[in-house]
Amino acid sequence: MTSQSQGIQQLLQAEKRAKDKLEEAKKRKGRRLKQAKEEATAEIDHYRLQREKEFRNKETNVMGSQGNLSAKIEEQTTEAIRNLTSSYHKNMESMMKKLLSTIFDISPEIHPNFRPAV
Repeated sequence: MTSQSQGIQQLLQAEKRAKDKLEEAKKRKGRRLKQAKEEATAEIDHYRLQREKEFRNKETNVMGSQGNLSAKIEEQTTEAIRNLTSSYHKNMESMMKKLLSTIFDISPEIHPNFRPAV
């Protein structure tokens, strides 16, 4: 009977060691999954930062050229306004004289289609 109880004790001890090994394996698996998840998150963050940096560079290139275009357009508009103002001041006096002479210098004439009543 003692040999049977020793055999049972050995089986129980072996079962306990197997359970301990299973628990340890589960813990290692959990730690490895957690570590893999952290590594994947770090890699994703690195990739995201890299892509955002590339996007910002492209955006700066595109928006920078648009900024240059808007500056050129602004400069051209200012130059056109300056030219128009200069032309206005230069020609204003002569145009006013022409306009006033057209209004005040009236020479009455009979219209060519007018027929006097007979």
